[in-house]
Amino acid sequence: MIKRLALILVLAIVVVIAVLWWRENRTWDGPVQKVTASAAQIEQGRYLTQAADCAACHTAPGGAPLAGGYPLQTPFGTIFGSNLTPSADQGIGRWTKEQFYTALTEGVAPGGRHLYPAMPYTSYKGITREDSDAIYAYLMTRPAVDVAILENDLPFPFNQRMAMIGWNILFRTSAPLPASSEGSSAAWTRGRYLTDVLGHCGECHTPRGKLGQMQLDKAMQGGIIGRFSAPALTPEALAQRGWTPDDLQAFLSTGIAAQGSAFSEMHTVVDLSTRHLNADDQKALVTYLMGDKPPAAAAVTVKNEGGNDAGRMTWLNVCAGCHARDGEGKPNVTVGMINNATLRQPDGRNLIVSVLDGLPEQQFPNNQSMQSMPGFAAVLSDDEVAGLVNYLRTTWGGLPGNITPEQVKVLRQHE
Repeated sequence: MIKRLALILVLAIVVVIAVLWWRENRTWDGPVQKVTASAAQIEQGRYLTQAADCAACHTAPGGAPLAGGYPLQTPFGTIFGSNLTPSADQGIGRWTKEQFYTALTEGVAPGGRHLYPAMPYTSYKGITREDSDAIYAYLMTRPAVDVAILENDLPFPFNQRMAMIGWNILFRTSAPLPASSEGSSAAWTRGRYLTDVLGHCGECHTPRGKLGQMQLDKAMQGGIIGRFSAPALTPEALAQRGWTPDDLQAFLSTGIAAQGSAFSEMHTVVDLSTRHLNADDQKALVTYLMGDKPPAAAAVTVKNEGGNDAGRMTWLNVCAGCHARDGEGKPNVTVGMINNATLRQPDGRNLIVSVLDGLPEQQFPNNQSMQSMPGFAAVLSDDEVAGLVNYLRTTWGGLPGNITPEQVKVLRQHE
């Protein structure tokens, strides 16, 4: 009797797994959708698609807009952004607006295929149905691009989408993300929607647990994206790095402010998303990030501390030629060190990685640019990089010179 029950149980498990595997891997063959929408709804959808930063993950380098293929590097492997054009067989051409809304808010595509949370449905869950329908109308009236997307490069068991059923049970809720600031004004409320839902800022700026879940008890307290860190965006952390509401709005609209220029993933966010928001929405975003009563920006007294002559000599030898001897920078060439927010990040990670890897040339609105910065990993030792970083932190960052060569070594090894 026990053996028979055990056999039945094993067979039931096999059947369930087989059904789930079939559902996750079958091709959705629903009818091709014909969408008509007003010009106003399409224009609203265009604006919301930019606010939601869809192009960043759904446009491959050199590829057609929103046709997918962008490689998203995760701790679990590489996931390729999907095709969002109305291609019948490669894109969303067979999706209804109801199915599109379910995919956005629940992470489940037509037919029951689970999406990985690299598509931030854990934030998009709060999107309004009206906004979802407008985005759908915009996407479905774009030119169809019949481009197949590469298979994700994920090892077992992460390549089994059915595992997302358990992940969602553990980590997906319908509750809104915890607020990262305090406020109640109309601008704050709108900013919360733009930040936590459409802009999904917390997906990068919130630390993640071992299974890739956002640690919501530490909302907006900073995360790691590839080589760089996405710094904390709480009002206190922003003020500590010298941000004011006006400077932050300038940064989101142009990518450049007194505190430095956008780089790495944030440059993409500004270029494809935040600079396209209207002034009211940019102001609302800033209002939410800093709260209705923003804290005063912390001032830093520039000083040349003794005890780090080696760091100062490295600065003069390899940095001052571009950034200027006294750290004022050069317009359209290099950022200044004075009041630079990257220097004021407590963990020093972004500063260390910038010195080691360098930064590419980048373009900004209003015909502004920053020239490329070479990497010095092959030129400077761990001791020299630590000394330079500590000199920058103590001179212009108002932070202790406590970065060690061991920290540099770990980052040099491309952890």
